Amino acid sequence: MEENISIIKTVGIYEREEIIVDFARWLETASKEALVYGEGKFAMMSASMAQAMRINADELARDNPENTERVLQQASAMMTQFKAAYPHRLISRSVH
Repeated sequence: MEENISIIKTVGIYEREEIIVDFARWLETASKEALVYGEGKFAMMSASMAQAMRINADELARDNPENTERVLQQASAMMTQFKAAYPHRLISRSVH
């Protein structure tokens, strides 16, 4: 993830948009995992941020790269906090 943040200034608009959407997907995944662990507040925050990133992906990609980098750093910080709280997460969530 961090390498995607560092290259955001050097890639084109379409690549930036793809990176933003990837971060939104990672946040959505973290949100679902947080629900499994009973972390409703984190799940809501990460899902909201992911939705905002998806809606504004085009604008963020065309905007100043520093702003986009700041948004991605905030998303990365949220995911890092969750990973620190739950380092041994579930691998499978299949329902029988």
